[in-house]
Order: sequence, then C-alpha cells, then structure tokens
Amino acid sequence: MITYIIKRILNIIPVLLGITIISFAVVHLAPGRPTDMMLELNPKASQEAQARLEEIFGLDKPLHTQYINWLKNILFMDFGISFVDRRPVINKILERMPITILINLLAILTIFIFSIPIGIKSAVNRGSFFDKSTTVLVFIGFATPSFWLALILMSFFGVRLGWLPVSGMASLDFENFSHLGKFIDLSRHLILPVLVASIGGLAGFSRYMRQSMLGAMHQDYVRTARAKGLPEREVIYRHALRNALLPIVTIMGLSIPGLISGSVILESVFNIPGMGRLIVESVFTRDYNTIMAGLVIGAFLTLAGNLLADIAYFYIDPRIKTE
Repeated sequence: MITYIIKRILNIIPVLLGITIISFAVVHLAPGRPTDMMLELNPKASQEAQARLEEIFGLDKPLHTQYINWLKNILFMDFGISFVDRRPVINKILERMPITILINLLAILTIFIFSIPIGIKSAVNRGSFFDKSTTVLVFIGFATPSFWLALILMSFFGVRLGWLPVSGMASLDFENFSHLGKFIDLSRHLILPVLVASIGGLAGFSRYMRQSMLGAMHQDYVRTARAKGLPEREVIYRHALRNALLPIVTIMGLSIPGLISGSVILESVFNIPGMGRLIVESVFTRDYNTIMAGLVIGAFLTLAGNLLADIAYFYIDPRIKTE
C-alpha cells in the first residue's frame, strides 16, 4: 500500500508541473499588466514610473525567467507579494482557504449521506413511485442554475421568513457570543451555502448510484448470494453495494474541481470571503501572484482528491489488494 501511494505521488509531480507551466503562460500572456491597475488612477504617472514598477516586481524579465524564479519560490511555499495590498499571498490564501474547504467538505458529506441511500432505494424499487419521483426531482436539480437557486433560497428563508442569514459567515456581534452561540451562528450562516453547493451533486450522484447499483444487482455473484439463501439486505449492502461504490468513488474524485470552481459563484452570491471570491477579485485587479497561487492550490487539491479516490479503491475492492 505504501509503495502504491509513493508511486501515485511521484506521478502527480510531472502533472502538477505541467499545470503550472500552462497556467503561468496563460495568466502572463493575457492582455494588461498589474502595473496598469496601479497607475491608471494617477494621470501624472509616466512610462518611466511604470517601467520602474515592472523592474521592482520582476515583470521586465523574460517570461521563462519569471517562471523559473516563481517555481523556485513556491517550492518553499513563497507565492510572492500581492500587487494589490503588498501583503504576502500565502497569508491571504491561509485566511480564505479554510472557509472554502469547510463548505466543500460539508457539501461532499451531504452528497454522500443522501445520494447513496436514495440511489440504492431507487435501484431496489425500480419503477416504484419513489423511483419516478426522485427521477423528476433529479432532472429539476440538474436544470436549476446554482446562482438562481441561491437567490430564491435567500429571498424565501432569509428575507421573507427571516430564519437564516443571507450574507457573510458571522453576525456583527459574533465576538460577544459564547462558544455555543458562535457555533450556532456559524452553522446558521453555512446552511444555505452548503445546501446550494450540494443540490447539483446530490441530483447527479443519486442517479449514478442508481445505475451502478442496478448493474451490480444483475451480476452473477449477486445471483449466487441469493441462491445460497442469504437475506436480501445482506445481498444488497454486503455484496452489491461494495462493488457499486467503485464508479461513485471515481466520479467523486473527478467532481472536486467542479466543487472548487463552483465556490466562485457561491461565495460571490453569499458574500463569503473564501478562495473563489479572492481569485475573482485578483483577476479583475490583475494580481498575478494571487491568481497563480489559487490555480496551483486548486490543481493540487484536485490531484489530491484523485489520489484519495485511488486509495479508497484499495479498501473497497479486494482485487486491488491482491494485485
């Protein structure tokens, strides 16, 4: 197992390196430069001042030289200085990342908790009222844009009923709350973002689980288990489910990029100070260092998610252990 993990990590390194090369080239070849944003509000700024700023930030060097210097720095977790507020980029990332990771982890957990039982029940009771009704709800979930759903839920639960907050991650008097009060306040602020982040995945994964379960229930080993007289519950949850989970684990590993990219819209609508919102703000201000840091960290999280999916195979499928 340890050897397998080491091999997978070694395979990740060239992939991550290729992602950094492409991302760095695309960001730096885009129209405009960070110094344009710094000087556009100063009509007296001369070309010499702009050239001086580019020299200070190392933007006057050839692109490949800038990339090599940047790559050397990120090996030591130094993503440079933000062009906007002169703060270290790593500090800005560490402030925003926990919020985005928390929302995405809660969304993934919610998707797993609800989609797997729904998919199993739909497969076992194929053609029933439950199966047909969940199919209709799934298509509605697929067709509903996340930003529109967020606005509807904010209007209903936040504005009309006043049950839940619709903006930010904490109330104005958050610091005056007790520990229990802070937990409750944070939970109330997380309900709507996590719900919106989970709807699309819940709709898709419940269908994937249903189809995977239907395929597993028609396999020979399931027929053999039933022929031995095993209880139906044991046939479903011990024999069929374990093999049906393999495609779900694969899809979950591949869906992590979608959850991270979806945070951009989610955090903008709910005014959440997370990674997605930080990257959007950095794009508008042409803050190269912050943009690149966000892209690299997002790519790393994606590859790490795929690695975790491969490790999960090891425990779900006994054949992988044998091989």
